[in-house]
Formats: sequence, structure tokens, C-alpha cells
Amino acid sequence: MTAQVRPRRQADGAPVDPRYDDPRITAMGLLAEAIGGLNARYHAQLAEHGLSPTEFEVLLRLARTAGGKLRMTDLAAQTQLTTSGITRVVDSLERDGLVERSACPTDRRGLFAHITEPGRERLDGVLPGHLDVLERWFTGLLSPDQLDGLLTGLRVVRDAVRPDATAGARAGP
Repeated sequence: MTAQVRPRRQADGAPVDPRYDDPRITAMGLLAEAIGGLNARYHAQLAEHGLSPTEFEVLLRLARTAGGKLRMTDLAAQTQLTTSGITRVVDSLERDGLVERSACPTDRRGLFAHITEPGRERLDGVLPGHLDVLERWFTGLLSPDQLDGLLTGLRVVRDAVRPDATAGARAGP
């Protein structure tokens, strides 16, 4: 005799419609919910340091890249901003002395964004609290094996849907 699988039930006891009870939908929903919750926690922490999430991402990407610099077009691709969007972010960071621009020696039209020493200092001030948030609400909730598996899986998905996520980087993501 084969065991019958009971349909999942909603909070009110009604069965979940099997058309909508698909693990692919569940995976995407859980990912979106997790990202939303994490974003709320780390956005507040970044705001304490006067940085938007996009400004933090730009500083971090520059700091993690060999030489601390990226072409503006590569930085735009990595952050999923338009060229005008990345220009506005770099303008703001440049006004605060956290980033500088320089001409590309091989392309008159190209510009590099460089993280400055004050930019590294700001990043160094943000990182301890940022890492605490990540440890408390994300990576610290997973076993080492779970974290390794998650990183592997996320890289597979990222490389498929965002092949330009590491554009111009000479150091790993």
C-alpha cells in the first residue's frame, strides 16, 4: 500500500492549491523575503555612517579590486546602474573625498574611479558593524557547510543572470 501525501495546509487549515505550491516559487519567495529583511537591517547600519547602500557597494567593489580602481563603465555594469547613475554616485563620493576619477591612459573617453585613503577609512569604519549585521542575521545562522553550499549556488545563479557582475575586476568577487 502506497502512503498518501497529504496536501500542505494554510494557517486557516485550508489546503494549499498544488498549482501554487511549487518549490521553485517557494525558493524565489524565500530569497526575496530574506533579501528584504537583510536589506532593512544593513541599510539602517549604513545610514549611521552617512552612506547609501549603493555608495557602500561602490566603495567596497573598488576596495576589493586590484589597485582600488575600476573603469566607470565596469563599475556601472557591476552595480547594475546606468552610466549616468554611476556618474551621480561617483560625483557624490568624489565631493566627499572618498573617490577620485582619472583618465584612462589607453582610451581618451574612458575614466577610472579610484577609492581614496579617506574612502578606505570610511569603509573601515563601516565594516565592523556591517559584518556584525551579516553575522547575526545571515552567515552566522548557517553551518559552514550550508554557507559553502549557498555561496556556490549563488555564484552559479549570479554568473548566469549577471555575467557582467565582475566586469573589469582583477580580484575575485
